[in-house]
Amino acid sequence: MNLRPKAPIVRSASRETEAGGAPDAAEADLVDRARAGERIAFEELVRRHADRLYAVVRRFVASAEEAEEVTQDAFLRAWRSIARFEGRSQFFTWLYRIGINEAKRRAERGPPTGQVVSTEERPVYDTPDPREAPAAQAEQVELRAALERAVRALPVEYRRPVILRDVEGLSTTEAAAVMELGEAAFKSRLHRGRMAVRKAIDSYLDVPSR
Repeated sequence: MNLRPKAPIVRSASRETEAGGAPDAAEADLVDRARAGERIAFEELVRRHADRLYAVVRRFVASAEEAEEVTQDAFLRAWRSIARFEGRSQFFTWLYRIGINEAKRRAERGPPTGQVVSTEERPVYDTPDPREAPAAQAEQVELRAALERAVRALPVEYRRPVILRDVEGLSTTEAAAVMELGEAAFKSRLHRGRMAVRKAIDSYLDVPSR
């Protein structure tokens, strides 16, 4: 069975509706068939979720090659244990938990890595408006780089909630489920992560401490 993700991409914020909303009947049927041992059904689940899982994993490991390896391993682990999936959470939540845990293990063995995220309720990783002046575009690129450095500096326990909530756009309930945390504990870690990023950006912008 070929579980290798093909041409991983980072999609837009609309992914939350696609993969984070209520599972459609077709996906529920695929999950049931995969649990019964049907490989073709599982391969279709791989096709549906490979890009998004890769995008999350990529923010926790050092290279694209390692992200592909982790994504591949996550799907292999999922296939081996799909019969034990009880459906108490959505399939993508269960799958992401496997991928995030594998990425966490690898990240803890090497230097932290991350991507640009928002310190507020929405991502700020937007493409510069081509109509903006070159100086404004350069400032935005520099700010994005500073945000990336700030997230890379976060401990994994705080980087995970920031990425899941602010980059991936998961709801608090979904992200907490991926991390196997209660919502209160998740919110606490998310808040600490956001505050650490905000402090780093304030320092970069030379904003006086309050």
